Amino acid sequence: MQPEVEKVNGVELIFKALSDATRMKIAYALTLEDELCVCDVANIIGSTTATASHHLRLLRNMKLAKYRKEGKLVFYSLADNHVHQLVSIALLHAKED
Repeated sequence: MQPEVEKVNGVELIFKALSDATRMKIAYALTLEDELCVCDVANIIGSTTATASHHLRLLRNMKLAKYRKEGKLVFYSLADNHVHQLVSIALLHAKED
């Protein structure tokens, strides 16, 4: 049983990344849009572009988000459908009575 349980090592980092309210808002916003530029994310969460960029970089480093550059603009999206499902399920669970 112990080797089986060891498979979860590192998975907590995903939840740690999403446990921050700002990053969860960003992840949720990215479930509503296919992709957003850093300036749009900053506007949505009511922060500076530097703050938004910091949180987006962390999500990217955790492989929860991906990005593409178009000139000087950087666009972010969720890494894959699994991340979309995690955010959606967490939201549904939070709304349950």
